[in-house]
Amino acid sequence: MSAARARARRYGLRVVFADLGDWAACELLAEYDARNREIRVNRRVAGSLRGTELRRFVDLAVAHELYHHREAIGEVRRLEKRSEREAAADAFALTVVALQ
Repeated sequence: MSAARARARRYGLRVVFADLGDWAACELLAEYDARNREIRVNRRVAGSLRGTELRRFVDLAVAHELYHHREAIGEVRRLEKRSEREAAADAFALTVVALQ
């Protein structure tokens, strides 16, 4: 099991694959659902990938959403601007995946 998915499990979060719908010009890769305690990875994107590329995508998506979970539970400070939060989540994801 990857480090990202192991962390999600330790936080009590499920990782599921789901069709996340259409989001105009951009494609939603994953989302964090605090109410259902799960991270949903876009099945359409995952379905277009194979092997190492698929594993890396899933690990980065899960780690990115883990950052948002950590914001939600107060483990990390929630930054004011959405762009800053997304950049911080991306940086966290890269760090988690690099440690694998």
